[in-house]
Amino acid sequence: MCGIAGFICQSNEYSNILEDMLFQINHRGPDSFGVWQTDGVYLGHKRLAILDLSEAGHQPMMSKDQRFTITFNGEIYNYLEIKEELNAYKNINWKGNSDTEVMLEAISLWGVEKALDKFNGMFAFALWDKDLQELILARDRFGEKPLYYSLNDNGIIFSSEIFSMEKHPEIKKDLDYEAIQLYLKYKNIPAPYSIYKSIKKILPGSYISWQRETNTLTQKYYWNANNIFLEKIKNPLQIKENEALEQLDNLMTSSVKLRMISDVQIGSFLSGGFDSSLVTAIMQKNSTKSIKTFSIGFDNPLFNEAEHAKAIASYLGTDHFESYVTGTDALNVVEKLVDIYDEPFADSSQIPMYLLSKETRKHVTVSLSGDAGDELFGGYSRYINTIQKWNKINNIPLGSFFSKFSLVLPDHLKILLIKLFSSKRITLTQLDELLVLYSSKNFNEFYNAIMSSWKNSNVLSNQISPIKYENYLNINNIDLMMLEDTLNYLPNDILTKVDRACMAVSLEGRIPFLDRDVAEFAWSLPQNFKIRDGVGKYLPKLLTYKYIRKDLLDRPKTGFAVPLGEWLKSDLKNWANHLLSKDKLIRQQIFDEKIITKIWNEHQLGLVDHSDKLWTILMLQAWLEKRGL
Repeated sequence: MCGIAGFICQSNEYSNILEDMLFQINHRGPDSFGVWQTDGVYLGHKRLAILDLSEAGHQPMMSKDQRFTITFNGEIYNYLEIKEELNAYKNINWKGNSDTEVMLEAISLWGVEKALDKFNGMFAFALWDKDLQELILARDRFGEKPLYYSLNDNGIIFSSEIFSMEKHPEIKKDLDYEAIQLYLKYKNIPAPYSIYKSIKKILPGSYISWQRETNTLTQKYYWNANNIFLEKIKNPLQIKENEALEQLDNLMTSSVKLRMISDVQIGSFLSGGFDSSLVTAIMQKNSTKSIKTFSIGFDNPLFNEAEHAKAIASYLGTDHFESYVTGTDALNVVEKLVDIYDEPFADSSQIPMYLLSKETRKHVTVSLSGDAGDELFGGYSRYINTIQKWNKINNIPLGSFFSKFSLVLPDHLKILLIKLFSSKRITLTQLDELLVLYSSKNFNEFYNAIMSSWKNSNVLSNQISPIKYENYLNINNIDLMMLEDTLNYLPNDILTKVDRACMAVSLEGRIPFLDRDVAEFAWSLPQNFKIRDGVGKYLPKLLTYKYIRKDLLDRPKTGFAVPLGEWLKSDLKNWANHLLSKDKLIRQQIFDEKIITKIWNEHQLGLVDHSDKLWTILMLQAWLEKRGL
């Protein structure tokens, strides 16, 4: 695992900038660094050595024909298989045993797109083609590794992180308010957007090629998750349950074993849920000694799963480590989050994820996780809950028309509506959110509203045009939600959270569920192998029972949640008060100060738990303060 940075310009006036950019991402690769430059082309690399710890794995690295030079972040898990295939074509004098060297020779022999199709891994890389005077920037299929770029009149700039790119004087730091609107809804800034207008993200499963002569770029998918998902679900496998179970077992075992290949110590995140327990069980089965497992708990029993993880670790015979998080711990972490997450990011489980990664790094350099099982196998309870809510709304006569009309009513008339029609005590904020849901034009718009932190953007002082969502044709609503999560929630939230938290402490996180073969198999399964009788992950749960006693697993799902609402009234209150001060909000002219103050007061009085909304604002405010804005 590493960090990469670089740029191509028309002159040598920025020759000392690259080291400044690399210094900013030192945490991503503290073991060594390298730079390569020629004729205005600057490629840089920070290395966290995992495979081939020798100098033979040093980057940037040049192909044997000296046409290609690469700076690469990530792992190609099947590199040994590709190496054998390359050896069958020609006799290659290998310098070492790194996946980077194999990548270069694969690209040299087959070309970029065919090589990308063969790579099974998580990666982001920049590849300079001397012959074509072309830069290729590519990202893995699901977006496990980040890659940003910026095009300007003088050339192109790229890096693993925005903070690194800011060190380049050509970067313009104008905020993108459309990106901020998206952030307020989803608690992250989705690709291809970034917080700055001048910087974009490479989309998962795609690459861009930049032509030096014309200073233009083109973008292309080498693996389109949307198209593959739709194709697979329209033509599901005709398979018996026992056959599907055996196939999933084989695929997961193969995936885990590939991700156990390492020249450094490895371990496993273990929450006690099905997904992490399955990954851990397969790891332990394929290890000659007790693997190291890691979990985190909370002093609030409503959020604590550490005891369940401990019981499963004991059953499997792992070498288990656990730590507990308090409000004080959270306070100590929050001021670091802006640096850790690079641009505004507000999934509050970022706090325990960072603390878990920090504890894990004391013992190992690589850790496997159970992430992505919910997206692939329909594990979220919200899938069924959302269907039920949508059906209920559609049974209300003229519900959509009434909701759109009610949204524009003044507050005093909305209060009258609450008194007339609601038996529950709800606030105007809650009513506005319900009205947004009820006015959805189609199910996709409805699900996006369900998934949104702020269900409308009225909190912004500068109003942005509302986002429109088209419904997918010929796809049922369960599949639509799983597809939306795979394309958006998974890469922009879950994978961002894991990558930034792990890399902040120089830990490599690996995710077996995101093996290409596992994912495509999951999409090919009939839906009742994923969700049955209203419960998700049917087939993976059956497989987990094969490894672990059923009574240790069957319990309500907690998720990686934190007692944020409680912390904002206690340990984090003063910090939040500072960021939400009236003077600051008015000076910034980004948010409607009255709305922010209103929900902050409602939260402090215990009227409504607004922690989700408040955390979104607070993380953006903390980021802006760090920038002096």
